[in-house]
Amino acid sequence: MALTLAPAPADTTTAIRHGRQRRTRRRALGIAGLAGILIVLMGAMVMLGDTIYPVSDVFAVMLGEKVPGASFTVGSLRIPRMVTGVLAGIAFGVAGTTFQTMLRNPLASPDVIGITSGASAAAVVCLAVLHWSTTATTLMALVVGIATAALIYVAARGGESTGGRLILIGIGIGAMLDSVVSFVIQRAADWDVAVAMRWLTGSLNSAKWDTMPPLVIATAILLPLILVLSRDLRALELGDSSATALGVRVDRARVLLIIAAVALACFATATTGPIAFVAFLAGPIASRLVGPGTSLTIPAALTGAVLVLAADLIGQFAFDTTFPVGVITGVLGAPYLLYLLIRTNRIGGSS
Repeated sequence: MALTLAPAPADTTTAIRHGRQRRTRRRALGIAGLAGILIVLMGAMVMLGDTIYPVSDVFAVMLGEKVPGASFTVGSLRIPRMVTGVLAGIAFGVAGTTFQTMLRNPLASPDVIGITSGASAAAVVCLAVLHWSTTATTLMALVVGIATAALIYVAARGGESTGGRLILIGIGIGAMLDSVVSFVIQRAADWDVAVAMRWLTGSLNSAKWDTMPPLVIATAILLPLILVLSRDLRALELGDSSATALGVRVDRARVLLIIAAVALACFATATTGPIAFVAFLAGPIASRLVGPGTSLTIPAALTGAVLVLAADLIGQFAFDTTFPVGVITGVLGAPYLLYLLIRTNRIGGSS
């Protein structure tokens, strides 16, 4: 009878070191690839349009020089659109992967569990019923989005499976808020419906310098906070008991992560409208690129920005008619959602 010898300690250590090096190399290549694609898309966003401007003109505008035509088109229209798209993509991507990692479920992104539905319902009521200004509508969308997340969290608290209940309660509350949107749209005047639908679709068409500061400030504060909490986030991915055993204060970490992720999603939604499925897709795509066992916050942020800019370019130039970015991301994300639902049904539980 042949005997199987256990690996020598030196071989085991070497294998572990090589595995760690492979993961580090794959993560670095994935992040570098995403950053390279994002830079190319950012360049295309500011150069392409009815008039194509060379790189020299774009840099001249960015340096504050006066370039006939380009100073307005690039400086006042295309750069704000590009920057807003990048920031919204980062915010949606980080918010989505934070929820998905923390709740250990790929369905748990803010747009699936109803958080962005709260912001959307508030915006539709403000625009189509109250006829508020854009600034007031944005503020109310932010407030109601955060309140919706708080309601979902409070309703889901208690017991051992907080994550599962949070997803189910979120989907239910999201469905109720969507019915509010449908009711208001049905009863509103045609002009009000057109205004509300432009906001609901998710678009970068209204991006301006003066609409960006809230999103810039939110991203600058909340993204570093989530990065600081990334160790706790990875521990929560193992389950509440394991996280507690690793020294994580589960309730405190979960509340901070939820607040940061919800605020990011709501600030992005209040600026661009609910760009569909970016939060839902960014994390899984980033995980495929950089591999398991590493933090997905930075890769998901880059993936979200790439998705938004790529979808906006497709919406602007791939068809005879210009489509808002949310229409393109919706077409890309819907098949993946159906795949997840079918896969979840086949294995008989949450994946």
